[in-house]
Amino acid sequence: MFKSIKTGVIAFILLSTAALAQAQKKIEQGTVTYAVSYELTPEQKSTFDQSTLPTESVLEFNNNLARIQIDLGAALIKVINDADTKTALVLVDVPIAQKQFATKMTAEDVAKQRGDIKYSNFKPTGQKQTIAGYNTEKYTYSDSKNANYELWLTKDVRLAKGAEFEGFAALNGTPVKYSMTVNGVKSNYTLKSIKEGPVAKLSMEVPAGYELKTAAEMAAMQGGGQ
Repeated sequence: MFKSIKTGVIAFILLSTAALAQAQKKIEQGTVTYAVSYELTPEQKSTFDQSTLPTESVLEFNNNLARIQIDLGAALIKVINDADTKTALVLVDVPIAQKQFATKMTAEDVAKQRGDIKYSNFKPTGQKQTIAGYNTEKYTYSDSKNANYELWLTKDVRLAKGAEFEGFAALNGTPVKYSMTVNGVKSNYTLKSIKEGPVAKLSMEVPAGYELKTAAEMAAMQGGGQ
């Protein structure tokens, strides 16, 4: 139905909605915006239409809920996450087909989409830098697939549970600049802004007019598989 949507977009969103961790100032409701760039291999550059890759991640959060959306032209994808239950609601609008689809993802579905990647070996370097107006310190870390990364962390601010990323929670800070790999594609995130204030209502209920699909059916509509 919308094969032009690349497999892994939902995984990208699920990771983006889980981008932030604990710190000092508490913000219960607001919007976080990251710039996103990619480090593609020569093979990936020949495979991906780079113009379809999101260059910005905008996350709205309120307590335990968070929402992110990506406009792919052929479709608009929204993902709402519940940090308490670790479940998600995926909403897809396909204007050209005048169709709307929804998928309720269990905690197991979400973990599978994210690739069950674990992060560890966080080591502070003592290197300091101001990024997006926040005081940060550089850390190195790795994932369960032995990939190595760098992270710039601030302890100036703490966001609500819906915007937390459990993989970084032990650091007691907010990632301001970091990297991760989703379905073999390495992406880099740099904080642009954190805005405290009300956001549009967030709900895990399927809106009227959406056709309910299973996680497997939604994956098949994207072109199949993870």
